[in-house]
Amino acid sequence: MGAWMSREEEVEKKRIFILAGQSNMAGRGGVEASKWDRVVPSECRSDPLILRLNSGLCWELAKEPLHRDIDTSKTCGVGPAMSFAHALLNSSSPSPSRVPIGLVPCAIGGTAIQQWERGSHLYKAMISRAKAAARGSAIEGILWYQGESDTESRQAAEAYGRKMESFVRDVRWL
Repeated sequence: MGAWMSREEEVEKKRIFILAGQSNMAGRGGVEASKWDRVVPSECRSDPLILRLNSGLCWELAKEPLHRDIDTSKTCGVGPAMSFAHALLNSSSPSPSRVPIGLVPCAIGGTAIQQWERGSHLYKAMISRAKAAARGSAIEGILWYQGESDTESRQAAEAYGRKMESFVRDVRWL
């Protein structure tokens, strides 16, 4: 299978998961001194049943770093999404699922939760990518890994819970 999906492969039913939040979701594992060491743990290896929606809105074989063309102002490395996708593939009962998993990278390092509020640039970009990914498939979930930027002040930390509840309400319609 090549790097780009054919038109038939693009419309194949997938289990879609949106990847949002900040640096840890975008993948900072294996990054030191602004350089990625290119070491990919076995649980994050590529698999023909794990795809990623690239910045051009085309499906391709998922490989680390997943956010390489999304979080472009930072060095991306290994994040949690590939190990999550492998766990899904291997946990389906009674036998492993053969339905491809579609990962939709949207995370941007260093962002605070208010930057993800409904109507914001990041929210609109995430929704646009989610709609493009969902053609012919349902979105099963959002993997959210964010919060460090919201610990810089007591006020931001105390507001996080309310803002997260609002975010969840806003994305429920996906």
